[in-house]
Amino acid sequence: MKQASATVYIKIEQSIVVHDKRVTLEDIATITSTDQAMVRQLKQMKVYRFPDKKQGKQDYIQVFSLMKVIQMIQQEYPQAEVQNIGETDFVLKYLPPKGKSNTLEWVKTAVLCIVVFFGAAFTIMAFNNDVSVPDIFSKLYRQVFDVESNGFTELEICYSLGLPIGVLLFFNHFGNYKLTSDPTPIDVEMRKYEQDVDTSYIQNAGRGGKSIDVD
Repeated sequence: MKQASATVYIKIEQSIVVHDKRVTLEDIATITSTDQAMVRQLKQMKVYRFPDKKQGKQDYIQVFSLMKVIQMIQQEYPQAEVQNIGETDFVLKYLPPKGKSNTLEWVKTAVLCIVVFFGAAFTIMAFNNDVSVPDIFSKLYRQVFDVESNGFTELEICYSLGLPIGVLLFFNHFGNYKLTSDPTPIDVEMRKYEQDVDTSYIQNAGRGGKSIDVD
């Protein structure tokens, strides 16, 4: 065994995605120490290998305990002191490298756009009908201009233009363009969703005894 008395600082995020079935410590963690030779050796240390044959989706998702990683490090460097500044449990996910053809991804995106478009249109129409927006516009137009509305006035035009503009301003996102550098509401909700999913993986693996931990 190698001897080293330096302190090793290790940081691991809660969710890690790899594209190689052979996972090394460098793939999942940020490591630093005053002993650079030890750091170089630790980065190449094998941590896990995903199965070659996938039986189900869960075969490409593995929950780890940091205690197991520390145990691996101490087996190589018994005298090293390991300081964790990251997560205590993390989810390791394997995604196979994407092929050259993205046809399926484009089809999925197109179908999703169609569903979202018609779903949003139906929701807006149902809301307008529920609160009687046409009647409100008609009464407002008659009170302001003292003329009966024909259903296609300045109010309807401004409302139709203002609705998509307001949505774009609120979500701060249109294609690859953003008005500000702040995360969009969709970004925030997606990050929350990912954190909830990872937490569920960790808790379920812990209760089911499927997490890779020390003996």
